[in-house]
Amino acid sequence: MRSLNRLFGYKWRFVFCRDVTSYTQGQNPEPKIREYFYYIDHQGQLFLDDTKVKNFVTCFKDQHFLVFFFSRLKCNQSGRYQQDFPFLSLCGRERNFLRCEDQPVVFTHLLSEAGLEERLSYCGGGTKLTVPFRAESLFMHPVSGRVYHPGPERGGGVGLVCSALAIELSSHFEYAPGQESTGQPTHFLWGGHRHTLTKELEKLSQKMHVCGEF
Repeated sequence: MRSLNRLFGYKWRFVFCRDVTSYTQGQNPEPKIREYFYYIDHQGQLFLDDTKVKNFVTCFKDQHFLVFFFSRLKCNQSGRYQQDFPFLSLCGRERNFLRCEDQPVVFTHLLSEAGLEERLSYCGGGTKLTVPFRAESLFMHPVSGRVYHPGPERGGGVGLVCSALAIELSSHFEYAPGQESTGQPTHFLWGGHRHTLTKELEKLSQKMHVCGEF
């Protein structure tokens, strides 16, 4: 219950509330080039950035598009909108800029199939956007209580575990005696094994400020 309280007790800071550099969807900064601007929330839902109401109804759901978009994602080093849109997905002559509430990669489902390794699926891509599930590499941020897992390098090397999945996993965390209320988990009980958490993502925690704040 402690981890659940931390997950819901933290006041999420929605990045889309702050001002960003002016743009127009589909603008032509140069001949034959078009630029579009997107936003991804902490549940892994993708929207056009200027969508007024962001919810399940208005997010992108077409898996083919989502796979295409996120498989081409990389850090924005284009010299355009780098501060407000830290990530970029290129599609021919189309530049798709992305900003996020927390991380550009959000894990939404844990895929398990007999005889195959478990994998985490992200950003609506189903089986086409996954990384191997490494139980020992889960990391709970000491301030926000959010849960993270290693992600694809093109997305910064770390991904956020969405709220629903984090709640499912939280009951498997184990804490040092007397540290259930204040400390970080030390082990993760999964698949009949007691995994010692490596805290490898702790070193990357400062980079997690790229899109979100804790």
